[in-house]
Amino acid sequence: MFQQTPVYDRLVAERGDVPVQVRGEADRIHRDLAQVLRQTSTSQPDAPHSLFEPKTPPRPL
Repeated sequence: MFQQTPVYDRLVAERGDVPVQVRGEADRIHRDLAQVLRQTSTSQPDAPHSLFEPKTPPRPL
């Protein structure tokens, strides 16, 4: 992605590799959310697949 610099190396040594930590947390949250969504869809089969999808289709005008 980009070439590391001495400043970046020093920051990683002092603070840890924050981008790697953030990616790890984002992956964990993504897995947790996918599991919750799977559980919700199996426990409520008639529930909308999306928060923005209505439970019942709108009636024609």
